[in-house]
Amino acid sequence: MTRHETLIDLLNDRRDHNRSIRFIDGEDSESTVSFDDLWLRARRLLAALQARGMQAGDELIIFTTSNERFLLAYWAAILGGIVPVPIAVGISDEHRHKLFRVASKLRNPTLFAESDSLERLTAFAVERGIRHGQELLGDNSVTDADATGEEGRLASPSTDDLCFIQYSSGSTSEPKGICLTHRNLTATVHSMRTRLGFSADEMALSWMPLTHDMGLIGYHLTMLATGMDHAIMDTNLFVRRPLLWMSKTSELKATQIGSPNFGYKHYLKAFERRRPTDLDLSCVRLLLNGAEPISVHLCEQFIAALEPYGLRREAMLPVYGLAEATLGVSFSPVGRRYSHIVVKRHSLKIGEPFEATTADDPDAVTFVKLGQSIDGCDYRIVDDADVELADGRVGNIQIRGENVTTGVYRDPQQTAAIFTSDGWLRTGDCGVTVDGELVITGRAKDIIIVAGQNYYPHDIEEIVARIDELELGKVVVAGAKPAASDVEQLLVFVLHRKALEDFAELAGRIRDVVGTRAGLEVDHVIPITRIPKTTSGKVQRASLAEGFLDGEFDAVIAQLARLAESTEGYAGAAGEPALVGELMAIAAEFSKERKIGPDDNLFEVGISSLTLTEIMLAIDEKLPGQVDVNDLFDYPTIRLLAGYLDQQSQLS
Repeated sequence: MTRHETLIDLLNDRRDHNRSIRFIDGEDSESTVSFDDLWLRARRLLAALQARGMQAGDELIIFTTSNERFLLAYWAAILGGIVPVPIAVGISDEHRHKLFRVASKLRNPTLFAESDSLERLTAFAVERGIRHGQELLGDNSVTDADATGEEGRLASPSTDDLCFIQYSSGSTSEPKGICLTHRNLTATVHSMRTRLGFSADEMALSWMPLTHDMGLIGYHLTMLATGMDHAIMDTNLFVRRPLLWMSKTSELKATQIGSPNFGYKHYLKAFERRRPTDLDLSCVRLLLNGAEPISVHLCEQFIAALEPYGLRREAMLPVYGLAEATLGVSFSPVGRRYSHIVVKRHSLKIGEPFEATTADDPDAVTFVKLGQSIDGCDYRIVDDADVELADGRVGNIQIRGENVTTGVYRDPQQTAAIFTSDGWLRTGDCGVTVDGELVITGRAKDIIIVAGQNYYPHDIEEIVARIDELELGKVVVAGAKPAASDVEQLLVFVLHRKALEDFAELAGRIRDVVGTRAGLEVDHVIPITRIPKTTSGKVQRASLAEGFLDGEFDAVIAQLARLAESTEGYAGAAGEPALVGELMAIAAEFSKERKIGPDDNLFEVGISSLTLTEIMLAIDEKLPGQVDVNDLFDYPTIRLLAGYLDQQSQLS
């Protein structure tokens, strides 16, 4: 297979292939762009960028909800030597704050966005007094409508020139821009398609956002390099209609699909409510599983659910990677059933051998084997002094190779911090080599993974500390994955020495502020009387997480749940109209410990957009075709939504 020097060479080489990208924006809304059309339209947008004075090396922030427009802007920048900076568009204020924080890290950025997004961002920047944001949104913004019939001038980058910047996902304070060169990207896509045996005659389908490395590099650039037709489903469409993922897989006869844990879990929830009848998944050759710790239980659930539709167990392919590795580090062998190890959770100490156990051990935890490193990438496992450890001993994972980043954009201090003195990159993950394969056992850093995105505890702590009676030092945020859970749970510990009755109301406000400001759903808010710290004064988040996993807080969590159930106005739907009661019961099924009243604004009660969508899917199952998630913007409370549904039923 050809290894291209730059991404410009890659797209140019694939122009004459009779292949295309299908953009799935709705159940019956699709568009198709051929590789050649992508080249032509990107060059026309490049002409508009260059007419505005943009030159090679300038930065283009891409902030759009449209996958088609995203790729036009991305390739326009690449073809002109301009540096794309993808930023996810979200519903919370923190997504907008992140955009402006990223902009402040750049030299002289231009913003690519839709006109309605520009209007909302402008209003936000003015309201919050973000001066550099107002400047960015003035003369330094552009839309695809600015493209003309002219074609822009192609750049001639070297293989080691900066290609694009991948900003850390989920960061709510100081985003970290990972520099990826043309060499990094072409090395990764070449290794991936070689290792996975990709063919130009196959078909790929992805719902993962193009702002995420798995979506952009794994399911666009690699497929483009292979010359493979590929379909990109709008991420929000998958969230609203998860069953459409496998429906489109069957319809398109897709051979390559994938998802992080939360995607499998989200699909299964909808599947259990409304099982499809006409799927044929025998076409699926590879089902990649990565981007967050892999749950063996969830893998088994997903395979068991879809094996009757032709999905082969051997298709499930666990992988490991990170943005700093331009996506990929190690992949399981193709065609082999995935395997795992079972170990004692308390035996995973750096430098020590792990202790194997059986699944019925209450201290048991399972980890998936992730194969060997891809071509051009090496890994080693070391102790805290960077001394390499023998196989079977748990340690810190470090990597090096052609696919590994050159550093953090315009930040020499952070760049120096992520590399060892002999040039290995510190991944922040811990692991062990078992039977020649890499196994990830956890993280050395305190990063929390929610829905495949990385979040830093101190960022969320700062958000919680905005509540009047709280302050930094009294709040500790951590993540933990109980044995019975398929995904990591977000925990907020609060220093509290008063009665529990006083805590319930505070816990509600904490959920609200985290949900509103960060778009995250807190699984448990837990009162503690002491915050554990090291002798040097550093908070021991891991100690609190371990205590949670060991059941140390089970009693207080149960007591808080009982208090919440007895709180007036949240006990149920007594005295409410029947439909209001039915909707409240549905909401209670998905909202965990958060009790939702009939007049609570569903966007402000501390539940995630994913949970909100699950509630709406359940309502749609009960009342098919009468309500859509978009109706919530007009009827954001259960009472208002019930009134709207009553009105709709009278009209029908």
